[in-house]
This record gives sequence, C-alpha cells and structure tokens, in this order.
Amino acid sequence: MKNTGKKYEVFVANLQKALIHSEKISEQKNIKIELNKKITDNCGLEREFDIYWEYEFAGITYKTVIECKDYNSKISVEKIDSLIGKIRDIPDLKPIFATKMGYQSGAKSKASSNKIELLIVREQNETDWVDENGNPYIKIINIDMTYLLPARITNFIPIIDEDWTMKNTDVDISKKLNLTDSTDKIIIEDLVENKKYSIFDMENELTKDSKGKKGNFEKEKEFKNAFIYCGNQNFKLNSYKFEYTIDGKIEQPIKIDFSKELIGVIEYFQKGVKKSIYKKGIRSNKITKK
Repeated sequence: MKNTGKKYEVFVANLQKALIHSEKISEQKNIKIELNKKITDNCGLEREFDIYWEYEFAGITYKTVIECKDYNSKISVEKIDSLIGKIRDIPDLKPIFATKMGYQSGAKSKASSNKIELLIVREQNETDWVDENGNPYIKIINIDMTYLLPARITNFIPIIDEDWTMKNTDVDISKKLNLTDSTDKIIIEDLVENKKYSIFDMENELTKDSKGKKGNFEKEKEFKNAFIYCGNQNFKLNSYKFEYTIDGKIEQPIKIDFSKELIGVIEYFQKGVKKSIYKKGIRSNKITKK
C-alpha cells in the first residue's frame, strides 16, 4: 500500500496539540490546529500546507505551518527549497519542517538561513529512556503480588452453660439453639482475658495465622467466664468449636510498562533539545549525542 503521508501528518498534529495543551496556550488563545490548510498567496495561487494554526496576541496574528514528510531517508535541500517557494508570497508565516529520519547538511544550512525550524518527529526508541548523561529512566516495573485469601468459618458450634441458661432465661434447652442464622451479629466476650470479638474478627485472626497454608481445619476453645451475644439473646458460654477453610494464596505478577504512555517524541534539531510527549505530561531534555 502506498504511503500517502496522511497518517504521519495526523501523528505530528496530535503531538503539537499535546504540546500546546500542556503549555495552556490553547486555553488562552483558542488555538485550532488544521490539517491540509489551503491559503491563497499574494499572486492569487492556492497553497496547501499539511498543518496550520494561528493565534492573536497584542493585536498581531501569528501563523504557523508545518510541512510533514514521512520518509525513510534524510531530507534533502530540494525539499527545503520547495517549502521556501510555497511561503515566499505569503507574508508573516512561521515555517516548520517535520520528518522522522533527519536532514542532509545542505538542508540544514538552507533552513537556517531562511528561518525554517527543523523538527524530527518520531515514535519512541531506546535513546528516549536515558537522559543526556546516559542515566536510565524507569521504563518497566515488575511487581510480584501475593494475596492471602481470607479464612472462612463454615460451621460454628457454641456450647452454652445449661444451668445458667435455665436460671436466667426462658429458653427451652431441650431444643437445639440456632445461633448461626446471623453470624455477623454474634459477639463473644471473654471476661477472663477481657476480650470481645465477632466471628468476623476470628476469621481475620485465622487468616493472619494461616502462614499460607491451605485446606479444611477444626478448632475449639474452652472458657472459664465468657458470654455469647446474638441479637437480643445472650448466654453463658462454656466453649465453642468450629470448622473453617483456607484457600491459600494467589501469586500474581504485575507489569507496569511506562513505554505505553509515551505517545511520541519531538526533537528540535537546531536547538538540541527534545520533548517526550506522554499521555499525561511532557518531559524535556537535551538530545543524547549519538
């Protein structure tokens, strides 16, 4: 498929939009970037430019055009001459040239003498992940996450003091007590150890003590002086036993790749600086010598 250069023009325009937005210029000047802008020169000829924008400041209108060339070789002086010819009869234009691979020496000289700014606008490469002194930026972070799955009490059986229950309640102890209908409301108070906790608290403690083990387990505990509360009912508690399960742990590697946040890079050829355009910001530094 023939390369029409349109995709590259959109790429360059999007990076310029990001730059203008980051510097808050567009909010102040209401700048609109246009593609394939047609301008009639002083000779009545219609000239088309790949990218164009303008804004007014202190009563003066500033106009910028960018000529984009998606070539796999360096730009020759003939291409600079062509841009000079297009803008010769259009006053007050700021001309910029953008390409991916760079410029031949004759093109650099001709652009400099005609005040044409040269840009290399490209996708990222490995040089963008070190500063001008060769110090690397963080590009990828690998994290090994380990999740301990919580313990779950599957069967809780309280053993209440029958004598205390007969003397202090109207509960028929000949019938089985069902205290597990609302386990989230069950509270146990150990008066000897001065502790009060819920079944949810018990599950948390079991999780902390699990040390990564996995399976089904049982546990029981006796009390000298304790009570169990469930809603409006309370009973003296002799002991309890329960069954619980632990599903172990989950190990999950996480990879954070900052290179996916880097949209593209603009090298200001004559100034020796570049701007890395990220989805959420701009990073500027000197061009690394190659």
